[in-house]
Amino acid sequence: MITVKDKILSGVMKPTRYTGGEMNAVIKDSDEVEIRFGFCFPDVYEIAMSHLGLKIIYHSLNTRSDTYCERVFAPWDDMEQAMRKHGMRLFALESGDEVTHFDILGFTLQYELSYSNIVNMLDLAQIPVMASERGEEYPIIYGGGPCAYNAEPIADIFDFFMLGEGEEQIHETMEVYKEWKREGKRSKRELLRRLVKIDGIYVPSFYDVEYNTDGTIASITPNDPNAPKTIRKRIVEDFNGTYAPDTIIVPFGEVVHDRVMLEVMRGCMRGCRFCQAGYIYRPLREREPETLLGLAESLLSCSGYDEISLSSLSTSDFSGLPKLTDGLLKFTEEKKIGLSLPSLRIDNFSLELMEKVQKVRKSGITFAPEAGTQRLRDVINKNITEDDIVSSVKLLFKGGWTNVKLYFMIGLPTETDDDVKGIPALAGRVLDEYFAIPKEERAKNINITISASSFVPKPFTAFQWTAMNTREELIRKQRLIKENVPSKRIRYTYHDNKTSYLEGVFARGDRRLCKAIITAVKRGCKFDAWGEFFDFDKWIEAIEECGLDPDFYAARERSYDEVLPWDHIDIGVTKKFFISENEKAKAETVTPHCRLKCSGCGAAAFEAGVCFEGRGADNG
Repeated sequence: MITVKDKILSGVMKPTRYTGGEMNAVIKDSDEVEIRFGFCFPDVYEIAMSHLGLKIIYHSLNTRSDTYCERVFAPWDDMEQAMRKHGMRLFALESGDEVTHFDILGFTLQYELSYSNIVNMLDLAQIPVMASERGEEYPIIYGGGPCAYNAEPIADIFDFFMLGEGEEQIHETMEVYKEWKREGKRSKRELLRRLVKIDGIYVPSFYDVEYNTDGTIASITPNDPNAPKTIRKRIVEDFNGTYAPDTIIVPFGEVVHDRVMLEVMRGCMRGCRFCQAGYIYRPLREREPETLLGLAESLLSCSGYDEISLSSLSTSDFSGLPKLTDGLLKFTEEKKIGLSLPSLRIDNFSLELMEKVQKVRKSGITFAPEAGTQRLRDVINKNITEDDIVSSVKLLFKGGWTNVKLYFMIGLPTETDDDVKGIPALAGRVLDEYFAIPKEERAKNINITISASSFVPKPFTAFQWTAMNTREELIRKQRLIKENVPSKRIRYTYHDNKTSYLEGVFARGDRRLCKAIITAVKRGCKFDAWGEFFDFDKWIEAIEECGLDPDFYAARERSYDEVLPWDHIDIGVTKKFFISENEKAKAETVTPHCRLKCSGCGAAAFEAGVCFEGRGADNG
């Protein structure tokens, strides 16, 4: 029997995005479970299936006999239009069932430009977008991930948020929900009152936000006796012992990261002042090489992949890296499995390591100097020198590598035109190192790419108070780089400043933006991270239609005593520390990384990871 869905799939691009049934996907009898859970990724299949967090939560929840976790992704435009035409609602991949009557839908919030897709997915499911309009007959909607640390622009959409790492939190939530469901689901507010007692759960409707006449926030106060004044993130203290899936779904089609990903550590010890991930995932915690080797063999054998990538914020800082790579090479080299090491630091780069791990296939190397001058690298606390950069690329060129990418940012705090021109100048020095090698000794076809993105000030960083450069200023700096590229052998790419500007609006936004997001979706906005869909003018019109000024959020300097939209969230790293780091940035003073000296950021309160590595509890 040919169904409506079959007819639709025959007419859309990449129908395997919607069929499910991949190898290692979990199939259960939905009538035999108490909780139906939809893991919602607000982007297309290829992006969603590359996300490590999805793999962890999906397989972890499906180890429970009482829960069925299924995947729910944003359909591409052709599929969405066909679904709306035929009256189909948003459905899950495993069962094909519409999600309207699922128990819980959990959205991962990985980037601000996915907010419009969240609204569009709920609309496609025919679920009321606003939490206040959803009764007990609708699924509970929650969000988690990095953007949950300031989810205020979408706070009115969600019933609650999970702040921090969800491996333990998700199971505690399932237990509370199961008990509430067995009691007859009488009151959603009663459920939320129970959930808020779980550490790291934030219920936005339990907090009132008052504003000053100038538009800044006057106060954020709890309106329910169960709600804490501040909500502290959760971390997994024993990262080596926590759940990690030993099986993964193998997609039918190609996805962005089409390989085994091995999370070797979580967190970062470096303290780059612009990097939100480096702070919200503190403290750094590692897995043992033996644990990782066991996982690697299981994941490779169950998937058939021929490549494995080590996942972390700074892979070369992993203390067990030599032991792990030696262990991996014992079977990857024999089976012709490629091994890639992203997120390498320039200051501890090892050619010997790269030669070992790239025996199967030699890929390009990416480094991130971030800034074009040493002055600005000190401002952002990058803690690398130009000599580090030059010596590393010299090693690469002598080792036969000719494909090098250098990532930079423009618009960083205190940046001058000399700093901007330093970007192409540094690329020119890298090219000089290549030509300094005798012609008969160097590999052919040098390929140097410099990529410059626009700096976006993020919450929970030293630069959270900083004004973002205007679009006009970013365009001028992009041109300045292009005009000063010293050779045609250097390729220059840059990110669209319009998407960066909108990201800046939402990154430091407040609850008043929620209405603007819904308005923009009604105007047709969706898939804003995709160039073929992004419509900047519609967004600006929607924001201004709601009586808001986008520059108020993106291009305005904030004072230290201003109440920030995320001030009721506690990530462990203190505001006092961020103020200190901002002042150090202005003084162009660097802070050493956590293994050299504890900076007293506050993360030692978690009593885990690098804060206590071999030094005991008196470290921080």
